[in-house]
Amino acid sequence: MGEELSIRMWGYLPAASIQRAPFLVPTPVPPSSAGEGWRTVCSGGCGFGVAISESGKINTWGSTNDLGQCYMITGKEQERPEPYLFSGDANIVQAAAGWAHCAAVTEKGEVFTWGWSECVPNANLTTTDGQGAVAGAISEVLDDSSAQTGRPSVNENSDCADSTPTSFDASRRSTPSSGQDRSRNGTLSSSNKLKLVNTKTSGRKSSGTLDKADDSLKRRKVVVADEETTDDNVMAPPCMVTLDPGVIIVSVAAGGRHTLALSDAGKVWGWGYGGEGQLGLGSRMRLVSTPQIIPHLERPSTGSGSSKSRNSSGVVNFSNSPSDLLGTRVIGLACGGRHSAVLTDSGAVLSFGWGLYGQCGQGSTDDELSPAYISSLGGIKITGIAAGLWHTMFISDTGDVYSCGGNQFGQLGTGGDQAEMLPTLVDASVLENEQGVLISCGARHTAMLTESGKVFCWGWNKYGQLGVSDTVDRDSPAEVALNDCSAKSLACGWWHTLALVREKE
Repeated sequence: MGEELSIRMWGYLPAASIQRAPFLVPTPVPPSSAGEGWRTVCSGGCGFGVAISESGKINTWGSTNDLGQCYMITGKEQERPEPYLFSGDANIVQAAAGWAHCAAVTEKGEVFTWGWSECVPNANLTTTDGQGAVAGAISEVLDDSSAQTGRPSVNENSDCADSTPTSFDASRRSTPSSGQDRSRNGTLSSSNKLKLVNTKTSGRKSSGTLDKADDSLKRRKVVVADEETTDDNVMAPPCMVTLDPGVIIVSVAAGGRHTLALSDAGKVWGWGYGGEGQLGLGSRMRLVSTPQIIPHLERPSTGSGSSKSRNSSGVVNFSNSPSDLLGTRVIGLACGGRHSAVLTDSGAVLSFGWGLYGQCGQGSTDDELSPAYISSLGGIKITGIAAGLWHTMFISDTGDVYSCGGNQFGQLGTGGDQAEMLPTLVDASVLENEQGVLISCGARHTAMLTESGKVFCWGWNKYGQLGVSDTVDRDSPAEVALNDCSAKSLACGWWHTLALVREKE
């Protein structure tokens, strides 16, 4: 028998509270309806929580749309975690959620994903070959000039990854969903409803339990599309991701509308939206519907490597760099709103994607279309990475924390609101005797777990996502009062934070 663990949540998860109000302090999460204990909590989720039970079942709670239905969770919106039914015999070992999609890894190394349709690979889509397109992927490629001039700004209402709750009024019961549009005056309308698309499940094998789960999904009362629904705002049921034969995935990361998956061989696969380079494929691919290996993270099969080399864009090629600098394989992933980062076995970090606020840590606001080595962290062994909507966090083997990117709400923890183009040490007196061991990012807030089992949060706090009993933003770390509990793990969602805890003896 392992130790008994429970979950505390704070922030905003619609339907987790009868009053649809935020939780300003750590609040116990009800036990799973299946009566099981907890294995871990999972990052991400725009208005819904995700955790894995002791038996390896995904449990979800909360909701995101105004009709009380959401394919991120099981059935209707709920206060109590319920197992998400998609494959009865799947033992889930790791999972992550994005703005409106989820991905889960089984003990067999399979990947399931569901939610926002452009985030769910569909092997049945026909291949198109556009400029710069990757073979086997459906993609819409933007040229660099048009993409640069059209990059969304912080105030652009159409940025889906920046959706925020509009009200805690229980009578209104309305929060932004991926099928809603903003009117000219900035308010939300729900004229475009979500519809369910049937994605043919394909993969290394088919499962009878998976078929039954699909039938269960179809029997549920779902949001029915109206005449204004387009193919761009649909929700897909769980689908096994098709990869090359023999590929075993060990972890996944989910961003605003993109996903990365890491294999046991250290290779990284990406799919979904890539308009700012967040898939690391070397071009601005609006939609990659078939998983692609990130080429600059591929090491050659022969030869011992050459000296450090850069291409014309200044990008360090992982495959041509000495192993003592960048290591031999990727061991960690992080997906932000529209940027990504990977961690190697040598403690090096490479970043790619949207760079408007310096979130790629390269000393500029340029987008990085291919993985670029963050040289300013050279000599520091990084052991953990995390990414938010506009910022990126790093934790070292000595427990120090570094941050870069947007800092409008203090999410970098540097004591101010100035953006940082390069990773900057989070130097707070409250952390003087603490060693960080785990870092996680919400949309615009950050949480850290220390070796002593304490939790510190900072950044945006409009919805109580810092867990410090108020809604005031913090630009430096603040300790979360866990009372008689010690945290074992933590994970941030877009507007909330979860902690896996055990009671102190």
